[in-house]
Amino acid sequence: MSRSLSFQNTARSLLPTIADLLFVNFFFFLLVTIGNGLLRDGDTGYHIRVGEFILRTRTIPKHDIFSFISPPLTWTAHEWLSEVIMALVHQTFGLTGIVVVFALVISLTSLLLFQFIRTNKGDILLTLFIVGLATISASLHWLARPHIFSLLLTVLWYHLLDSYHYKGNNVLYWLPPLMLLWVNLHGGFIFGFVLLGLYLLGNLAEFIFPTNQTKETSKKKLKLLASTAAVSVLFSLFNPFGYHILLFPFKFTSDNFLMSNVFEFLSPNFHGALPFKYLFLLTIAALAVSGVALNAIEATLTILLSYMALYSARYIPLFAVIVAPILLRQMQIIFGKARGKLIQFIKTRSENIAAIDKSIRGGLWPVIAIVAVYILATNGYIKYGFDESKMPVAAVDFLKREHLRGNMFSDDEFGDYVIYAAWPEYKVFIDGRSDMYGSTWGSQYLKVVTVQPDWEKIIEKNNITWVFSSATSSLSSILLEKKDWHLVYADKVANIFVKEIPVNRRLMEKYPDVKPVVLNEHELL
Repeated sequence: MSRSLSFQNTARSLLPTIADLLFVNFFFFLLVTIGNGLLRDGDTGYHIRVGEFILRTRTIPKHDIFSFISPPLTWTAHEWLSEVIMALVHQTFGLTGIVVVFALVISLTSLLLFQFIRTNKGDILLTLFIVGLATISASLHWLARPHIFSLLLTVLWYHLLDSYHYKGNNVLYWLPPLMLLWVNLHGGFIFGFVLLGLYLLGNLAEFIFPTNQTKETSKKKLKLLASTAAVSVLFSLFNPFGYHILLFPFKFTSDNFLMSNVFEFLSPNFHGALPFKYLFLLTIAALAVSGVALNAIEATLTILLSYMALYSARYIPLFAVIVAPILLRQMQIIFGKARGKLIQFIKTRSENIAAIDKSIRGGLWPVIAIVAVYILATNGYIKYGFDESKMPVAAVDFLKREHLRGNMFSDDEFGDYVIYAAWPEYKVFIDGRSDMYGSTWGSQYLKVVTVQPDWEKIIEKNNITWVFSSATSSLSSILLEKKDWHLVYADKVANIFVKEIPVNRRLMEKYPDVKPVVLNEHELL
């Protein structure tokens, strides 16, 4: 008898739960299938260098340090804590460590979303399906950048609010310290206040028009939510920029130029592979079929997040994690009403799996996965870096050998990589910090990179003596035809042109016959 119990206890400890399997599968999927794709955005590079600057100087920059623009632009380094974390990881484990850490955070976000939704005791297979679809829907913004920390905190914040509102669990005291962390990690902290505000409004509606709870209950919730919001605002002021940080997200999102010209803020493209469209359509169908109206909070969240996701692809991950619990509740209603042998079979299997899952302790397999990846990474069996077929790795090596002088104009993505690989020797004209450059410098950049009328005047105005541009860009095509510009470097990713002025004469003589690289149709795609 005791031997049997011992075996059962061992099995409970060793077997993985559904949540464990979800985490491990996403973790290895990200590392094996995506890998370098988490570094497809050059912003990762400048975030690492910002963190290193902070660690080295023990100061958080208030003005630009990477561009040659003078006087230096005012800069709100609102992601400073994320950047310090990235710098510490990079110092020890390089870019491989960066990829592993962000794959870990994305997988942990999926795990916590699953655990959050499972507290409602919904169908385990249905929960797994919706969480999987929500996680994959967020994949268009899977990048090794600070917003991933913000997505994780969004799930935690949302769970605490939901747990208090629907279950009466007094967990709101966690929100202020969570806000203290969030406000220093990423500008997405403002969404935490949006969620708090919506729960306040939902309870206010319940107080005025009681339906699911008494006026007294609504009044009590209103008071606690309001006091929590006030303390959270107070905690948010503990950051390097004081109260100005509360205005920063509004200033950024109200800039029409940035919202219309920064790629990730544009509306999603439904013509390509976009898992979000299936999640969105499923949500609409579930709301239409379930026959049960959403409460005030659910309705407001669904409408707001739908609008945000359709307005800007950047908000799709937020839509996915916020709508997932609401969608599950609606799908659970539909599933409960459905009849038929197949439905009954699925329900029975789901109940059996849930019973087994409940008996397993779990937690071991995620730890094993993390330790295994750590061992593989530290021994060089897995290695990640910027993709040399997409990023100008070889071209920047050329720059570091030749030590070009004067002001550079480059693509913003190339500027990010130059900051990572060649700063402070080289300073950029522009990079991925679009919030800092704003419409004033952003419009100048767009005029040159798209070769609009008077683009050469901007080159002259800013004393640009050499251009570092994509091999397939319109700007490269035009400069190849210009007699006063000389091509000194070319590969399948980048071209480097120097202006025919005395300071560049040596380089022009050294590379007199560089030819542009002609790409075939497959490479252009």
